Amino acid sequence: MAKRGKGGNSYYCGDVGACAWSSGSARCVHPMPEEISKEPKSRIQSWLETAPPRWFVAYAVLAAFATYFCMYAFRKPFAAAKYEGLAFFDTEVDFKTILVISQIIGYALSKYVGIKVCSEISRNNLARFLVGLILFAEFALLLFGLVPEQFKVAAIFLNGIPLGMVWGSVSRYLEGRRATEVMFAGLSCSYIVSSSSVKAFGTWLMDRGIDQFWMPVIAGACFLPFFIMAVYLLNQLPQPSAADIADRSKRSVMNSSERWKFFRTFLPAMLMLLLVYFFLTAYRDFRDSYTPRIFEALGYDTKPDLFIKADWPVAFAVMAALAGLNLFRDHRRGLIAVFAVMLLGIVLMGGATLLHDFKMISGLWWMILVGMGAYLAYVPYGAVLFERVIASTKVAGTAVFAIYLHDAIGYTGSVTVQLYKNLGQGELDYYQFLRGFTWLLCGLGLVCFVASCIYLMSKHKPAAEGEEEASRKPTD
Repeated sequence: MAKRGKGGNSYYCGDVGACAWSSGSARCVHPMPEEISKEPKSRIQSWLETAPPRWFVAYAVLAAFATYFCMYAFRKPFAAAKYEGLAFFDTEVDFKTILVISQIIGYALSKYVGIKVCSEISRNNLARFLVGLILFAEFALLLFGLVPEQFKVAAIFLNGIPLGMVWGSVSRYLEGRRATEVMFAGLSCSYIVSSSSVKAFGTWLMDRGIDQFWMPVIAGACFLPFFIMAVYLLNQLPQPSAADIADRSKRSVMNSSERWKFFRTFLPAMLMLLLVYFFLTAYRDFRDSYTPRIFEALGYDTKPDLFIKADWPVAFAVMAALAGLNLFRDHRRGLIAVFAVMLLGIVLMGGATLLHDFKMISGLWWMILVGMGAYLAYVPYGAVLFERVIASTKVAGTAVFAIYLHDAIGYTGSVTVQLYKNLGQGELDYYQFLRGFTWLLCGLGLVCFVASCIYLMSKHKPAAEGEEEASRKPTD
């Protein structure tokens, strides 16, 4: 039976089952004992512990969205500049390509470090860690403006190193909750729309006379106060409740042996998912980094509003699809639904390319639809997929480990594919390269997603009868 806490409307539940996600306005408060903060609660924390579920979710989505959106102001504005007439150490290699690859290498290294750091860092240190990462990234952008041209590649490499750990840190606040899919739908929407938005902001700054090498640090400085405020609001979220833990399994930090055990448990599926993600991340990053050149190859005049037109419809479609996954309360069906969304994305990419080949849709609509398909397949990797895997199989741990393992491999793929394009397929324009890449990803994704889904279904563990019985019985 739920008991009223002193001085408020918080309920401490003996009956976990009574605290279903949709029941009532009271929120079950049962933080993980090893991570209870000794600091006094703020007014926001006290309100969140008793807030109706819809308001709690809305708050979490907005705080996470704002945090990750602002992070992109430190990552992507530099890509708005063209750096025309510049070459890397007097070679024929395009200077912008080298900058993009250099940042991605730093970002990829950050993902490898994040496998350990983001799965081990305690909740109490997350906010300071997030702010420290962004301050380091802003310092690197300052160096990007200051140092001579030949050293700017090193500065943008340093910029990528801290930024790769922001996603995992933000994810730690959201995972393990009954409304996790809705929260991650909002979070994922942020990086779909933020890239085009901050690049448009960077273009706006350059149109007002800001030098292309100083524009990134100025853009970051404009967003820094908003980032700090967003992190403060995100840090007010309470720990998952007892009902969250019962429904989604307890989330705990993972040491190296636990991470290896997790990987071995799902080895065949993990290998197939990693293979697809290697190319899927490269595809998504290639489309994002070279959007202006792809549109030029398609015959468009590359204005800032064109980038927004190509990405904002994608964001709303993906957000709706991910939010809909929260309707599946049964985790086995929920995991099947996640794979269905990912497969839909793969089919959409192929279908859009076929329609464009037959001149049935415009180049803009092709970019919108292949982007939508790519993100439908890509975004679930960011938490929803592994959230459901853990909840379905009852394996202890944190989804952040699996996310960062895939991200590390994915951004390695991004560097590999961009180098392959410049060194091995230089004669192809960016549209033709992306078109061929689409067909490769469609074939690989269809096979690996279906096989992974079948394997993970075999690992499903229904809730123990004893746990279900306990959840139905009132207790004191």
